[in-house]
Amino acid sequence: MLAAMIAAVVQMTSTADAQHGFERAAHWIAQAAGRGAELIALPETFPLIREEGDASPHPLAEPLESSRALEFVREQARRHRVMLAGGSIPERGPDPQHIYNTAVLVDADGSLLASYRKIHLFDVDLPGASLRESRGVAPGEKVVAAATRLGRIGLSVCYDLRFPELYRALVDQGAEILLVPSAFTVPTGSAHWEILLRARAIESQAFVVAAGQWGAHNRSRRSWGHSMIVDPWGTILAQVPDGEGIALAELDFAQLRDARERLPSLRHRRL
Repeated sequence: MLAAMIAAVVQMTSTADAQHGFERAAHWIAQAAGRGAELIALPETFPLIREEGDASPHPLAEPLESSRALEFVREQARRHRVMLAGGSIPERGPDPQHIYNTAVLVDADGSLLASYRKIHLFDVDLPGASLRESRGVAPGEKVVAAATRLGRIGLSVCYDLRFPELYRALVDQGAEILLVPSAFTVPTGSAHWEILLRARAIESQAFVVAAGQWGAHNRSRRSWGHSMIVDPWGTILAQVPDGEGIALAELDFAQLRDARERLPSLRHRRL
């Protein structure tokens, strides 16, 4: 049974330039691996972020088996001998107008451990944030928790964070680490990002590893950042406040098991 491990979150400012996104991701992955990270998490849509409402075919929307974005994640995992959570990447969807926003988890040998298609799509009208993810993205349907050599890891993406029933289902599948790659908007992120991450950690009695996008991507998209790692007690172990960068923290699984034993709320559920 794993005693502890080092996890890292990567914070990026992706643009419409996929080559730039791959280069920046590679830079920060190397930095995190060089500091001893065993699990490295990238943010949502790390290769590129397009203008809101862009209806043109997505340049990286491909089946997973031939995805250039997934191949990048595989190659980086092999190069640095780390488990790499590839944020999310575009996957060819059910029709030419809709892709899947797909989270991928790759082991140190480059093998794909799990993929998860984002279930909850961000369709909102708020001051400073009017987005319709469903215009170009189809929702997934399957809850995914992967058994790995570093423990059982639950996958989610960004807006999923507002739906605690998803994380309850992940915990029911044995998840002890919850991945939340994101591109939270500034108005929603400033108000709710930290609160929601800490709440999901506390109620799930699990570690939350949340890598986010930060800053201005284009004229219509700006992200909050504040990527962080949270422990099962709701304590923020590490955080990238602003700008691109990385943050690392030790995940102590003895602490997690002790919390679940001393405050057995997961066993006390009645509904």
